Amino acid sequence: MIINMKTKKALINKAWVVYILRCRDDTLYTGITNNIEKRLIAHNRGMAAKYTRSRRPVVLSTISNPMSRTDAMRLEIKIKKLAKEKKISTLKMYAKKRGKNIPKNIS
Repeated sequence: MIINMKTKKALINKAWVVYILRCRDDTLYTGITNNIEKRLIAHNRGMAAKYTRSRRPVVLSTISNPMSRTDAMRLEIKIKKLAKEKKISTLKMYAKKRGKNIPKNIS
């Protein structure tokens, strides 16, 4: 399969996900990434967000379906404005609205 620049760009733009971490103190952290495995390791090493550094270890709670970076940033902002109880359910509901599978629920 030959991948031209336009196709390659589209693949890169669709690789972003919104994720929610559960911290040691039972708080939630919401972020976006294009490499969830690498980002989770960085959070647990204290080399990612300042918020999670003192709340390690963190556990991946929920992750969205892949989307563009712009969509991921918009959804992240929307989720961060919500009360703790509604964050995970909103991420799941967003996936249903988009006609995709429900995000993986790890916890």
